[in-house]
Amino acid sequence: MLSKNTICLWYDGTALEAAQFYAKTFPDSTVGAILRAPGDYPAGKQGDVLTVDFTVLSIPCLGLNGGPTFKHSEAFSFQVATDDQAETDRLWNAIVGNGGEESECGWCKDKWGLSWQITPRVLTQAITDPDPAVAKRAFEAMMQMRKIDIATIEAARRG
Repeated sequence: MLSKNTICLWYDGTALEAAQFYAKTFPDSTVGAILRAPGDYPAGKQGDVLTVDFTVLSIPCLGLNGGPTFKHSEAFSFQVATDDQAETDRLWNAIVGNGGEESECGWCKDKWGLSWQITPRVLTQAITDPDPAVAKRAFEAMMQMRKIDIATIEAARRG
């Protein structure tokens, strides 16, 4: 059944590969129906994979092999809340180590150009601390990082 709201992500012929990577990497993620094009279209031929239904962390998505016209940008990202450093490292390393690239403040891109925020819950708690001095120290520590280091955030929180 089609979800009431589905995120449609544009790929250049690699929607199935991306969906399979997400399903392997993130919990509560699966690959669903694959639609092959019933006829030729600007980005492909009859029989090519046109769309792929998949979920990422229980979020319904549709991968569309629309061709090279549109690229992903940081204007859209998945923010993934992690529970500890091991989970943060595993997800970050999976994305970056599979042809992705590091960015700053917990952001990275996968090899298809999709942006991910790998955000430990500890970081969110620290930068929203009711004590403005604590929040500022944690925020300033985060601004120096690529992958978030929880021990450093906790140390900044303590002052």
